[in-house]
Amino acid sequence: MTLLLLAHGSRDPRHAATVSALAARTRSLAPSLRVAVAFLDFDRPGVGEALAALHAAGEREVTAVPLLLTRAYHAKTDIPAALAEQTARLPGLRVRQAEVLGPDPLLLAAVTRRLGEAVAAGRGLGAGGLGPARRAEIGVVLAAAGSSDPEALAVLAETAREWRRTAGWCAVRPAFASAARPTTADAVRALRADGVRRVAVAPYVLAPGRLPDRIFAGAREAGADVVAPVLGAAPELARLVLRRHAAARGAGRLLLAG
Repeated sequence: MTLLLLAHGSRDPRHAATVSALAARTRSLAPSLRVAVAFLDFDRPGVGEALAALHAAGEREVTAVPLLLTRAYHAKTDIPAALAEQTARLPGLRVRQAEVLGPDPLLLAAVTRRLGEAVAAGRGLGAGGLGPARRAEIGVVLAAAGSSDPEALAVLAETAREWRRTAGWCAVRPAFASAARPTTADAVRALRADGVRRVAVAPYVLAPGRLPDRIFAGAREAGADVVAPVLGAAPELARLVLRRHAAARGAGRLLLAG
């Protein structure tokens, strides 16, 4: 049995390096489980290459876990189509598609920790950490890559509301690097206009690349006090990947069979 981490891919080499690091962390949590990686575009191995290699090695059961934080076009259309096309060519290979990573409390735990690390490293907001009293003074921009899918946008808005409620921030505004508004810079300025004196930006993205760079640029342009790193190979993400794998297996959701 194999867990296949299925990432979007990017021309930026930091993206593939981050996915590889997440795969290594996932293996460390489940050493008896084979963990492989595939990319929809730009990087190798592609979906067909990865599944063919697994099939040639004798693998017959694969659970594909999309490394996506919202359920939008890639999860609804691209990934099912890619898996169906390839499994049709590989007799006996059974593939399950797990749910995307978000929304989930583990993602918010990872975002909160990353923001705390940025503050502790002296990247803004001064001394004092991120205790409950401090959080009540800070407005946060939860900045995602962006999507034209209304479901994905609604989920991010709800995630922002939930994070404000559970973490106790002064305010949380969603923002997007592409395909939707507001931009990161617009969201930072809106918080300032509402009287929020301390503003942080938390990228709700997995790996570095063109769109995350746009988030960072917008944060700098609008004068955010601190910007967290991307989620990266966070331990919370590795645990979440294994949960999605287990849920797909436990539900018996055989989506595709060659």
